[in-house]
Parts: sequence; structure tokens; C-alpha cells
Amino acid sequence: MIRGTGTHNYYVYIVTNKSKRVLYIGVTDNLSKRINEHLQESLTEKKTFAGKYNCTNLVYFERHQWIQDAINRETELKDWRREKKDKLITEHNPTWRFLNKELDAVDAGDSSLRSE
Repeated sequence: MIRGTGTHNYYVYIVTNKSKRVLYIGVTDNLSKRINEHLQESLTEKKTFAGKYNCTNLVYFERHQWIQDAINRETELKDWRREKKDKLITEHNPTWRFLNKELDAVDAGDSSLRSE
């Protein structure tokens, strides 16, 4: 596969509801914007899975340079059993702290907040 030059940021992310019982996995090129969209969906029509189950709290993310890599990883994670997803989150975020307030730093490229 031939890939272009330059740096790109694509994120595979996991959000959960307040009680941490439901997980939603997605991919985006703008993490803070997408999390905000999930929040708006949960407050309005609830037409999406994340909106219906109030999955608005970011607990895990990883950055990829190429969109196809991010999509492949999203697909892989969605195929995992819940226990394996929980282990992945716990390895990077042991207390399942909600990371929403740190999103501006992530979008600005602060590598200290990356899950990878």
C-alpha cells in the first residue's frame, strides 16, 4: 500500500456511560469534537447507540497516523469480548478516570496523554 507523506491524527476511542456498564468504540480525526457530538446526542434525540445509552465519557483512546490502521483497530476492538476490552482500558487507565477534560491537550498533540 502506498501512503502519502505528512502527519495525520486518527483516534480509536472508547466511551462509556456514567455507571461504566456500556462501552462504545469509535474512530475519528477530531477526538474532542466527536466526544462533544456524543454528548449532544445523549441530550437530544438519542438516535445513535452512544446517545441512547449516554456513552459520553472517554476512558481510552489511541492515536494512529493512517485512517485505515485506525479503522482496522476499531474493527478488531469491536470483535473483542467485554473482558478483554475492560483489561485494555484498565492497563492504560486503571481507575477508569473520565478523560473528557483533557481533550484539548490531546487535540493539541500533547503526547503525555496518549494511551499508546
